[in-house]
Amino acid sequence: MSILRKGDGALPHPHPSNMWKEIWTPFFMVTPAALFTLIMILFPIGYAVFLSLTKWTPGGGVTEFVGLSNFTRMLRDEVFWLALQVTIKLFIICLFFETLIGTYLGILLSRDIPGQKIFQALILVPSIIASVAIGMMWIQIYDPTLGAANYLLKLVGLKPLAWLGDPKTVLPSLAIIDIWEWTPFMALIVTGGMRALPTEPFEAALIDGATKWQTLIHITLPLLRPVIVVAMLLRSVDLIRFFDTIYIMTKGGPNNASTTLNVYSYLQGFNYMDMSYGSAIMLFLLLLVMAFSLVFSALRRRAN
Repeated sequence: MSILRKGDGALPHPHPSNMWKEIWTPFFMVTPAALFTLIMILFPIGYAVFLSLTKWTPGGGVTEFVGLSNFTRMLRDEVFWLALQVTIKLFIICLFFETLIGTYLGILLSRDIPGQKIFQALILVPSIIASVAIGMMWIQIYDPTLGAANYLLKLVGLKPLAWLGDPKTVLPSLAIIDIWEWTPFMALIVTGGMRALPTEPFEAALIDGATKWQTLIHITLPLLRPVIVVAMLLRSVDLIRFFDTIYIMTKGGPNNASTTLNVYSYLQGFNYMDMSYGSAIMLFLLLLVMAFSLVFSALRRRAN
């Protein structure tokens, strides 16, 4: 039996100190960023929990510990329940139409047609405009006397509407804005998913004589299901926190018809100076966001 000597191809044993460095160096390099991120996440949540359990006044700050009274107050608050209904309604309407239209546009944009890149760049414009600017622009569009929306209604023989001034129309009006703004985002994700799909199933369907509709229903959409669920997850987390456009355009009016939980929390904290109750509402909204995230995460795992 031959004995391996130095230089005969035997691998030297690494020094213990080098092994320690290889194992722990990545952890030490990541630790500062991880700690900073953790503090930036946990501190606001912890402070909100602290405020929700106390009574806060503008002049004196925290005055006394009140326990869960701010949370039990929500159970008796009619405006809170109305805000919850508005939040859920906007969430369902916007997510449904954004997913439906976004999927359709995403499939169209995935095809190699003349001017595809130009069209794709143009439809992304609403998603990159600041929400404040979008709110100011749509205020002009919805203006009862000079707005383009009522002008178009008059052209087709319909009566003008008080788009943002009527409790019956304010919610659909805000939904139209959100659908217009964020449908391109959904379409972009679906387009990326379409381009990553395997070509073999489509070639087999073409050989078997499947129609375009059959190919869409039985091949395209099932293969796209994980991508669509991910797009819905990303959009739902942001949609449930709908705030900026609503506050710019209506501030929750008229008669709280457009008051979402996010808007109501802001009004309680900064208009009525009730930071404790506003923090309790925001914590409830955080739990709602987490619940929707868990639901869509479970759907994504099933889709895979």
